[in-house]
Amino acid sequence: MRATKVLAAGVLVLALVTGCQSSPGANSTAPDTGDGHDEIGSNQPQLGSSDWQMHDSQVAGPMELAGYADHVSVRSGEPFRLFVTSSAGAYTVRAFRIGWYAGAGAKLIWTSPSIPGKAQPQPILTKDRMITAANWSPTLTVQTKGWPAGSYLLLLRATNGKEKYVPLVVRSDSARDAVLIVSGVNTDEAYNAWGSYSLYHGPRKSAAKRSLMVTFDRPYDLNGARGMLTDNVPLVQQAERSGVRLAYATSVDLQADPGMLKGAKAIVFGGHDEYWTLPARAAITRARDAGTNLAFMGANSVFWRVRYGPDAHGANRIMIGYKDAKLDPSHNAPDTTVHWRAAPYPDPENSLTGMLYECFPAKGAFTVLDPNSFLFAGTGAGVGSAYAGLIGDEADRAYPIAGTPSNLQVVAHSPITCGPKHTISDASYYTVPSGAGVFTTGTIEWVRALQGPDPENNVGQPSVDFARQVTQNLFKALAEGPLGRKHPAVGNLPSLHNQASTSTGTGGRVGPSKGPVHP
Repeated sequence: MRATKVLAAGVLVLALVTGCQSSPGANSTAPDTGDGHDEIGSNQPQLGSSDWQMHDSQVAGPMELAGYADHVSVRSGEPFRLFVTSSAGAYTVRAFRIGWYAGAGAKLIWTSPSIPGKAQPQPILTKDRMITAANWSPTLTVQTKGWPAGSYLLLLRATNGKEKYVPLVVRSDSARDAVLIVSGVNTDEAYNAWGSYSLYHGPRKSAAKRSLMVTFDRPYDLNGARGMLTDNVPLVQQAERSGVRLAYATSVDLQADPGMLKGAKAIVFGGHDEYWTLPARAAITRARDAGTNLAFMGANSVFWRVRYGPDAHGANRIMIGYKDAKLDPSHNAPDTTVHWRAAPYPDPENSLTGMLYECFPAKGAFTVLDPNSFLFAGTGAGVGSAYAGLIGDEADRAYPIAGTPSNLQVVAHSPITCGPKHTISDASYYTVPSGAGVFTTGTIEWVRALQGPDPENNVGQPSVDFARQVTQNLFKALAEGPLGRKHPAVGNLPSLHNQASTSTGTGGRVGPSKGPVHP
């Protein structure tokens, strides 16, 4: 929904001193403990490298140096192909696994030999205004034997010093007994304007010329990983710092391999996970109802319904998002690509996240309502404690409407501005009969604050420390199993007198409910 703010990788600052590492050769690998964890949780320091960071001055132009992988995720040991264009001369590829690594933030796993630069053809514009680079030739095949499961940044560096990222997830075989972190690649692709087209606009920011579908068969715009850097990387680093057992997957994997969710302790979504398919939502709902905890660490989650299509590189490579039932050839179906809250089959997000998307642009302090919640242990927070800047730039709100869990416990209730309007942003928690608990921060800024102070958004060190402590508390609790066994939710929404109308926000009205639809 929002206009994505770009954060340069070079400004990521972690709390501890960066570790040092000599650069391994092309065949080097990291140890794999078999749990997708790269020895995290062993209480042994892991040597990392700060060389994964990129500064604005190093970012290559769209066709100067750019690339994409033919899979959004692979299992460890599975190969993938890279498609790279370079008018900047020869280049190398280095694979960095994101993690804590004593504060370094990533670890170098693999380095390619020097690869001659080759300019690929101009991308193709389809009748649906989709930009695709499926006409490019593959540049190299990368073997991933020994790569631990995790979130990866592939760093392309040309001889002229220009750089570009290609994101990739090495997904876990199973999330059983682990906390699964989902990389929101659907949302990253929806905002991706490489080639001047995204699901939001076409050339010259024209909404009328926006794409009706987008493909993973093209590079990402700007530095190549803007969504991952702002909405996933800081969360992954804090998660690995917690020492709990982790697993990794992407939005696409929730539909392609829902069986991997079986037995997961929890499933965690990053700072902005806006675009969901019908099968993915059904899989997550089933997991919750079987006892798997959920945590939505951002806002605006489960807002747009999309579906996938295949192309020459495989299934689920095209994401279809007409955003209008009249435009969508599948205009009266459960998977019609409109808001989840809209006709023809409205199924608002509050039945899963607990809340509704409220507004953009949101600004305000995260204000604690229930300091006795397990989430706030060790923070020193009291009733009314406010943490500047933690609400932004999109926010959610709890609404007393159909679908909102009856035991929804609002743990933070924050007066905010939404452009010229005044409204409320909530953070909420509920539990279900399986024992699973569901927590939603209600703010996109939360994950970004995990990386350090953000003066532009009034996020100082006290807000950073608070967000980090709450996140650590959350991960420890998620890993213990169904949250409701220790922390049953105590509903308090009626006492807040939140209105039922969505008129204070920018997310639109909620359509008449037909009940949830499952494939």
